[in-house]
Amino acid sequence: MKSNLRNEIKSYIVRSGCTMQEVVDRLSEDYGWSDSVSNLSNKLQRESLRYVEAVQLADALGYDLVWQKRREK
Repeated sequence: MKSNLRNEIKSYIVRSGCTMQEVVDRLSEDYGWSDSVSNLSNKLQRESLRYVEAVQLADALGYDLVWQKRREK
């Protein structure tokens, strides 16, 4: 399961047309994150990304995280 989450987030990075370094640079500039690619990679690997970090990461990639009620079956 861990690799699925990491791969999903990495796929959003690729789809946005950015490199990991470009994303890290944006996060560092806009939100004061570490400018280390390995720091972000480790967070994804360990699944230790906090919710606020996920929101900031989505913003840096041009996405919004949306809470949507599941449809009843």
